[in-house]
Amino acid sequence: MTVATLSGDTAVHAAAVAAAAAIPPAWPLAATVAVNPWLGQAGEGLAVTAARMARVAGIRMTPERSAYQARIASGAICDADLRAALAAADGWRPADLAALKAAVAKPEPAPVAIPTVADLAADVSGIDWPAIIEDRFGNWAAGWFDQGQALWAAPHSGSAYADWRLVATHDLTPEVMGLTGFAAQIAAAPVGSEAAIAEAAERLGLADDALTNVFHRALTTLGGWAQAARYLQWQANLAGSDDTTIVDFLAIRLLWDAALYDHYRPQIEARWQAAVAAHAAPIVASEAQSIDAILQDAAERSAQREIAAAVGTRTAPAAPAPRLQMAFCIDVRSEVYRRALESIDPHIQTLGFAGFFGLTASHHRLGSDVAELRLPVLLNPGLTTRAGNPDDLPADIQRRLDVRVTRAWARFKLAAVSSFAFVEAAGPTYILKLLRDGLGLKSGAELADPAPRLEPALDLAARAGAGESILRAMSLTSGFAPLVILAGHGANVVNNPHASALHCGACGGYSGEVNARLLAALLNAPDVREALRSRGIDIPVGTLFLGALHDTTTDDIRLYDQDVAAPGHAVDIATARRWMEAARVIACTERALRLPRATGASAIDRRSRDWAETRPEWGLAGCRAFIAAPRSRTRGQDLGGRAFLHDYDWQLDEGFGVLELIMTAPVVVASWISLQYYGSSVAPEMFGGGNKLLHNVVGGFGVVEGNGGTLRTGLPWQSVHDGDALAHEPLRLSVCIEAPREAMTAILERHPGVAALFDNRWLHLFALDDAGRMAWRYAGRSRWEPSEASTGAPDHSKLAA
Repeated sequence: MTVATLSGDTAVHAAAVAAAAAIPPAWPLAATVAVNPWLGQAGEGLAVTAARMARVAGIRMTPERSAYQARIASGAICDADLRAALAAADGWRPADLAALKAAVAKPEPAPVAIPTVADLAADVSGIDWPAIIEDRFGNWAAGWFDQGQALWAAPHSGSAYADWRLVATHDLTPEVMGLTGFAAQIAAAPVGSEAAIAEAAERLGLADDALTNVFHRALTTLGGWAQAARYLQWQANLAGSDDTTIVDFLAIRLLWDAALYDHYRPQIEARWQAAVAAHAAPIVASEAQSIDAILQDAAERSAQREIAAAVGTRTAPAAPAPRLQMAFCIDVRSEVYRRALESIDPHIQTLGFAGFFGLTASHHRLGSDVAELRLPVLLNPGLTTRAGNPDDLPADIQRRLDVRVTRAWARFKLAAVSSFAFVEAAGPTYILKLLRDGLGLKSGAELADPAPRLEPALDLAARAGAGESILRAMSLTSGFAPLVILAGHGANVVNNPHASALHCGACGGYSGEVNARLLAALLNAPDVREALRSRGIDIPVGTLFLGALHDTTTDDIRLYDQDVAAPGHAVDIATARRWMEAARVIACTERALRLPRATGASAIDRRSRDWAETRPEWGLAGCRAFIAAPRSRTRGQDLGGRAFLHDYDWQLDEGFGVLELIMTAPVVVASWISLQYYGSSVAPEMFGGGNKLLHNVVGGFGVVEGNGGTLRTGLPWQSVHDGDALAHEPLRLSVCIEAPREAMTAILERHPGVAALFDNRWLHLFALDDAGRMAWRYAGRSRWEPSEASTGAPDHSKLAA
């Protein structure tokens, strides 16, 4: 082993880049999207990742064994599930089923991370150095990341490392706590972060083969701050550039450890050398971690049997010609409402499609110059849109004035001189507002923005091309109803910093009405329809498209019928409203059964206005399946609000371009959602948002628990736990697609990043046969095997490879 030196910075650089890539990005509160916490470990299986995360973060990757034991005892996980998981296991495995069952009864101790220098210094000094670092770094980072919440902004030169050094050389806290000379060491440190990392690595005696893991460990101690820095890098990479903030953060954290090592070296040198050696050792899953991975696979096979029973039992009979077609986002919350709506009348047809409706819009609201990227975070915007037209200029100006007045008023209330006088003089005027908010009373309907428009406008060929590709991706090229509603979705909640996490993940954490209204306008345009007719898509003259917003908290549907003058459709719209209201009652009644303290459908709306309600809705808790198939496979089946439903007919997909889009975009977004809920459930200390009751918004972009410390990312505990037990069963997503296996294999071979998710079982892939049964399971590395999940005898002659 060679020790890193200042001249050997190539290895240091590579290790820093690798450690940064191992950290998941965390989006700001304004546009929160779900993120796969193990994005950087997609090339490893569950057991190996468990070994890695135990080493660098001290977290579990699976539920406690008692959870598996209870499911085995109840029969939910059967012997067939255990045998199949045992046979499919990679690496070490128990000798047989009996040995596996015996292991389940043996609880495993919680994993313990390899100690940092700060941990060892705390042991010998009695001073909680990790907490001090967390406090001092968090205090600085909150100001550095601030997006307008703070009254005094932190210095921001563009280099986080340089800005931190400026502050750290004047921070006496380390000196007061006993780390003498800390400020002087920071002042003497290299001016560049990579050089500082190399110097710290040399002072810490890091061997080359330990660098990446030591660096990864250092970044995990920064919690959400490292993830926020990784977000800046993600955004820069998406735009074709780079951002070094996360490398700067690594340098800062290592300089702390280097200073502590110099100070406490005689007491901790031997233990630190042992820690470095442990980091240098190959990462290999232990027997216990291998067993846990097998048990997790068995739990997922149990869930897959339930999915197979729902999708493979029958095909719904042909429905009559639709009077209403309503397209929803594939979000699992839409499944409940779709099922309710279809039960109202056989002339209602629903469809599922990614909620950004194929339009990658960078949108500006009325009175705002902020670009809201209403598209999946995997993509770059392709359109610029703005609410309103020149006739809306007075309203635009008024909105800007209102915002400025509100901001100025808020700053006046918080200013050091005026705040006390403000409370004395203006406090009584807030009594009415406090009473109204406290009682959950509505303060008036929220005004909708004017219809969005393209800026600049696209030519006819571009608009027709977009319309064709979107309709074909929706498998909606004929049989149009008189009224077609395109429903984006959002959430109506109050006093919830994580409100954007309840919006549309496909719309970048924003609500989906903008994209829905844009597409409706595009498909209503006579010139676009004429062009589509020449492309083989004939939209009848009597068909009207309307944008809408599905409020997933209350199941209200807001129609934007004012966007288009259509007096001839007044009856159709009125009928649709009646149907939607009836569906709302049914859906709310079903969802109330899951929500704590919900007394029925009437309580749902009230909960959304209750500023003390920590669970206004469950979001996507419970998600377990992604199904891309004709709606006839699932129509009438109760999937419990746990399935992403994407309409897809492979026989209409010439060249399988739509299938490729589904597998590389919606499936990946759904996997991020599934794995974030998984991570927030099994490792809440690292990948969960903490307790909502203790949250304070910091910098306008994130939350901390209490008055400082590390940034909390992921889902709050109340979003996955009902107070007694987990409301989300942590399962990796099962993706079920009705399409030929050879087509799916070819797509995976063209997209190795997506293939890695399936090869390493972060996702499970099934091919449905022509009866809708889960006939084939993807076994990894372009291999398929007959699926034991399917009910009945699958017809393996169909969809043959």
